Amino acid sequence: MILLILVTVRIPVVAEETGDGSGGKDQSEERLRDEIVRRDSSVTIGGEEIEYYSRTGTMVLRREDGTPRASIFYVAYFRKTDESAGKRPITFSFNGGPGSASVWLHLGVLGPRRVQMDEKGFMLQPPFRLVDNEYSLLDETDLVFIDPVSTGYSRAEDDQKASEFHGFRGDLESVAEFIRLFVTRHERWLSPKFVIGESYGTTRAAGLSTVLQEDHGMYLNGIMLVSSVLQFQTIRFTEGNDHPYILFFPSYTATAWYHRKLAQDLQSRPLEEVLKMAETFAVEDLSPALLMGDALDSERREALIKECSRLTGLSPRFIRQSGLRINAFHFMKELLRDRGLTVGRFDSRYTGTDRNDLGESFEFDPSYAHILGPFTATMNHYVRAELGFNQDIPYEILTGRVQPWNYSPFENRYVEVAERLRRSLNFNPFLHVYVASGYTDLATPYFATDYTIRNMGLRDSQRDRIHISYYPAGHMMYLDLESLKQQKRDLAGFIEQALLLSR
Repeated sequence: MILLILVTVRIPVVAEETGDGSGGKDQSEERLRDEIVRRDSSVTIGGEEIEYYSRTGTMVLRREDGTPRASIFYVAYFRKTDESAGKRPITFSFNGGPGSASVWLHLGVLGPRRVQMDEKGFMLQPPFRLVDNEYSLLDETDLVFIDPVSTGYSRAEDDQKASEFHGFRGDLESVAEFIRLFVTRHERWLSPKFVIGESYGTTRAAGLSTVLQEDHGMYLNGIMLVSSVLQFQTIRFTEGNDHPYILFFPSYTATAWYHRKLAQDLQSRPLEEVLKMAETFAVEDLSPALLMGDALDSERREALIKECSRLTGLSPRFIRQSGLRINAFHFMKELLRDRGLTVGRFDSRYTGTDRNDLGESFEFDPSYAHILGPFTATMNHYVRAELGFNQDIPYEILTGRVQPWNYSPFENRYVEVAERLRRSLNFNPFLHVYVASGYTDLATPYFATDYTIRNMGLRDSQRDRIHISYYPAGHMMYLDLESLKQQKRDLAGFIEQALLLSR
């Protein structure tokens, strides 16, 4: 149970106190300023009462002349302990989008409070509520949740220049600068340091590993990747790119198995066993067939269509009309069309209904519909009522204001950051990587992540430092209670192993 001490201190941070590089300017003339609220609390994790304090507020990023560029909103949790801060691990967390605030990892799995869902991770009737998170990672590491510019309460000083932060390079530089400042101001340079990202946040995390390491000399102990996308070619259904048709295939099987659309002999087997069959088919049968194209003889094509139907629950006619290339959005609409249902993209366990059963893709993602309301309501309540930070501007949960996102370093090619991660593993022989994948994730499918890691060109010593976990849920696997319990064990074990093996 969390106990909130009702004494709240609001600290407007001035230049003389922080040495933040503003040169003593009168910040009353500036729209952005550092503000921090502290609250003391406790939560029971694994049967142990953990006392901690939170610091909620904004940190201004400044140019060298002291003028502000942007204000970054964050929530940080520090365990109260006699141990010196330099020995306590600290983890920086963010989500993806691009355009997402850090709320999902914050109130879904890592923080001391979490959104209450049902045991399978489905939305409960509103009004929504928070509960104590007995599976929080706060017993293992201090936590800092970062909202990149234009998400959450984070804003650029000049709205006209916000686009400087809305791109691969500008985003990395601003988040890295926040981490550098935070570590410096809180005297945590000698702490073991981790970053954790989800979805596009894994793209950011892989990029940050090189920026922090090579630009700031900050070496990480671990990187935690939840629902990864390190190579965009694996998930983009574009003409001439056959990778997704192969790499999404096992997730189609997982979805069909969950909704009981497979033949009885497959339904009666454990999911992992059926997935191995789907993986083998995708690599050994589907892949060479797509490579052959029109050269594939009709008899072989019909045999593949039949087996593809058997492993996906789709009709042979649909697969034949698709030319063996099943687009994920078509799959989401087609699988349960006979029941008048669609399946979710973030998590295909969720179902929804459209106006009618025609069309190639769904009207909305039912898995997103189940989480948007609960996380939005509880975060807006939590920031004011429990953390004590008052702000009237909208808290941007997942915003389109960051679009178009600037991918200029990758013009005329797919975004690719797996090589950056390989460089970091090579540069830092003590860096460890945790990878979490959900079987029913149709946004960043687990087999695409496996493919990317298998093709990074790692040496044995580097491959041994990558730890992969799989969960019988989707993109936000921690919404499922059993997966949340497993993920807490996996994350805690990863941190402990990374620190043990790094000594």
